[in-house]
Amino acid sequence: MNLVPQVETAEISDADLDQVSGGALTVSTALIADGGAVGAGLYAEAGPFAVSAGLGAAAPVHTTMV
Repeated sequence: MNLVPQVETAEISDADLDQVSGGALTVSTALIADGGAVGAGLYAEAGPFAVSAGLGAAAPVHTTMV
């Protein structure tokens, strides 16, 4: 006896999938300077249900032991 639940699947078009998945607009950029020592990035994404954005930066930390 198979007790695994069965799920019915259906075909969906690419246009319908874009409306559901929120893939309407995505913008991103990145900046890497000084031989990869400093980096920064920005992204923004918008869809039918949400808008999100982010900003990030990274730089190495140098320490000196005396």
